[in-house]
This record gives sequence, structure tokens and C-alpha cells, in this order.
Amino acid sequence: MIKKEMIAMLLAGGQGSRLGVLTTKVAKPAVSFGGKYRIIDFPLSNCINSGIDTVGVLTQYQPLKLNSHIGIGIPWDLDRNIGGVSILPPYEKSKDSEWYTGTANAILQNMDYMESFNPEYVLILGGDHIYKMDYEVMLDFHKESGAECTIAVMPVPWEEASRFGIMIADENKRINDFEEKPKNPRSNLASMGIYIFNWKTLKEALITNKDVPNLDFGMHIIPYVHTQGSPMYAYEFRGYWKDVGTLSSYWEANMELIDLVPEFNLYEEYWKVYTKSDVLPPQYISAEGEIQKSIIGEGTSIYGKVINSVIGCGVTIEEGAVIKDSIIMNHTTIGANCEVTKAVVAENVTIGDNVVLGAFEEADNETHPHIYNQGLVCIGENTVIPSNIKIGKNTVVSGITTAEDYPDNCLESGKSFIKAGEKA
Repeated sequence: MIKKEMIAMLLAGGQGSRLGVLTTKVAKPAVSFGGKYRIIDFPLSNCINSGIDTVGVLTQYQPLKLNSHIGIGIPWDLDRNIGGVSILPPYEKSKDSEWYTGTANAILQNMDYMESFNPEYVLILGGDHIYKMDYEVMLDFHKESGAECTIAVMPVPWEEASRFGIMIADENKRINDFEEKPKNPRSNLASMGIYIFNWKTLKEALITNKDVPNLDFGMHIIPYVHTQGSPMYAYEFRGYWKDVGTLSSYWEANMELIDLVPEFNLYEEYWKVYTKSDVLPPQYISAEGEIQKSIIGEGTSIYGKVINSVIGCGVTIEEGAVIKDSIIMNHTTIGANCEVTKAVVAENVTIGDNVVLGAFEEADNETHPHIYNQGLVCIGENTVIPSNIKIGKNTVVSGITTAEDYPDNCLESGKSFIKAGEKA
């Protein structure tokens, strides 16, 4: 019988609604990051760098791009005969078929997959954070402490602690209590949503709670394991960790990559970040082209000026265009003499000539102020913006638009323009 010491289950089915139009057609873990990467590359690279060669990726929402990106796992050396990477969507069963309804319900529905490797330990991961972590060190801590469940935690500023699931632990890091988003936190150790379970403990907890609606780790499984008196420990992580779940945090995390000494280094030899790379020609910068403090993906042609920005692969920036403090994703074209400031432009977008993104005074977004804020302009995948248009701050545009869609050739700050058939 196959026996693996530890397998990983990577939860990658999330919609990521706080990223707005960036996740209308793609699951959050498949969103581009840092030029040539996708968000899911980070936990997958952590797995192979930590010596974990068996990873189940649980997909559900808009999985097409995610599935084709992962393929059979070649970039991460996860194309194995035994183990490797497996895509695990919900599937039809003889009875009780359902979509994944919660984080733990998704794991429960893949009990047979986990059982087939007869693991001692199961590592549960989210697919939507940017970080580098050696899970082997966490496993050593788990074994040494005699834990049945270890939760990765990170110290957060006390004033932010009420936004997180908070663990209360003693001086040996044994967890005595925990609170979900407490008003008056008693600790600042925030759960990172990364867990190591003894397989026997996890299996028993999942089977006992299998009928709980929307079965969730934070809400149900962790409290259940705690009430059973099972030893639970907090593993403190002090490296870089970024939740890129909102548009503004996603923009900030990309901008941090281009600091002169970035806190998060994509290019360390000893801890590589792997990704599926298309075979593309090198970057082309014309005689008039100018680049300052930016990341530029392969196959990109720059005839204009790029300042403090993250540019994906296969992008064209025409002559006279100025891109500043922006993220431009793969295979997008920016026309001549455009001014693009503090914009997040998704993949396969076409922007005409003389377009201004980030014009006018700032105003709150009228439809989704909790998503489109911080002065950002967000342009959805496959969008077309005609020439000679000015678009304000805290705006969103998605769909194939024409000049008739813009009164006075403008979209004022705070406006949302989602073409019929598209979703905000």
C-alpha cells in the first residue's frame, strides 16, 4: 500500500469577490501576480521546496484557467507517478452530491483521495496568499510538541487583531482558546489558515461533523478538535505573508515587489517560485522606450514610458504612453499617448490611443465602494476601451465598450461601467 508521511490539500475554489472584476472569469488563485506568476504558484512552490510531493488542489469556481495553468504539475516537479498534483473538482456521487459548501466540506468530499495515500499528517492550505514558508519546519514543530493539530499563526498589530481568527496560547504555544474576529482581542496571534492535522484526528473530526451545513475549519473543525481535548499548538511564522484578497491589498503587494530592496524577493536561488512559462521572446524596449523601477514580463514591447509598475508577459505599450504605479496583466495593449496612473488592468485588454486612466478628483465608487477604492482604476479581462476617453479614479470598466458608452468621452470618478452580460 502507498504510504506518504504528509500530503497537502490546497483549497483553490474561492471566488474572491473582493477583487471585483478581476475574478469575474477566473478563480482568485489563478489571478496574475508579479508579472509572470499566478497567486497559486506560491503555495505550490512552497510545497515542492518543503519536500511535499503529493498535493490535491480543490477547485470549484471558474476553474478553467487554473486547471490549464497547473496541468500535470510539470513546472513544480509535481508530475509524479505516485502522488504529484491532482485537480479535485466536486463530482457526481451515487448519493448526496453537492458543491463544496465550506472549506472543511471540500476536504470531507475528498476523503477517498486522502485515504489512498495513507498519510500520517495532512497539511491544509489556502490558495490565495503570497508568502514563502517551509512546511517541513512546521511539521517538525508539530511532531516535537506532540500536537494533533498545529495552526500557523502570525503576530499582527493589536489594532488589527479583531479582523482575524485569533489564537490564545500559553508560553509553550499550546492553544487554550481562540476567538473569531473578537471585539476585544486577548492575543495578537492571527490564524493564517494553514493547518497540520494528524490524519486520524482530522478524519474523525470530519466524519463526526459531516452533516453540519457549510462545514468550515475555523467555525467547526478547529472548535470540535479543541473540545475533544486534543493537543493543539500555534506555530509562529515571522516571514512575509500577504493576503491579497482585496483589490487595494493586491495592488499594494505588487507594488512592494518593485521596492529597491523588496521585502518579498521573487528571485531567491534557494527558494524558487515556479510557474508555468510560455515560450516567449525576450522583452523589447525601443530607442524611445523608458523604464524606471518596474518588473517587465517576457515578450513585452515597450515604446513608451513605464514607471514604478508591474507589467505582465506579451504586453504592448505604444509610443508616448506613460504607465505609472500600475499593474498591466498579460497580453494587454496600451495605445499611443495614453496616461495610465494607479490602474489594475486585467489580461487581454485593448486600450485605444490618447486614453487617460486615473483622471479627475477622487470620488467614492457608487456601486461597490468596499471594492473599488484607494484611487484605483480597475479594468476587467477582455475589455476594449476606445481612443480619446478619460476615466476617473475609484472606477471599474468591463466589457467591449464603444465611444457611445462615454458621454462627453468621460467616465467620472466613482462610476462603474459593466457592459450587459458582465458581472461587477
